[in-house]
Amino acid sequence: MDETIEGWYSDPFARHEARWMSQGNPTSLVRDGAVEGSDPVANGPAVAVPVRIETGPAENASDLLRADDAERALPYEHGQATRNALDAFDQSNP
Repeated sequence: MDETIEGWYSDPFARHEARWMSQGNPTSLVRDGAVEGSDPVANGPAVAVPVRIETGPAENASDLLRADDAERALPYEHGQATRNALDAFDQSNP
């Protein structure tokens, strides 16, 4: 297998809609629709050539937080937070 293959591909064993490939090798992580599960890699040869499955924005981690996001955020300012809360309260009471 091609070592550059990484991500969701059609299942080369044709048992599931998709199988996660890592460094060109099939893994036990599988997906059918939105349901993910585990299925051991078959001992026999692949029956189909894996084809890359394009992922949407929610699946490519663009909507996930990074571990260092808190370090990159602006520091908390108590005064500004109080003003924002009071502004929100003033707008909610006609």
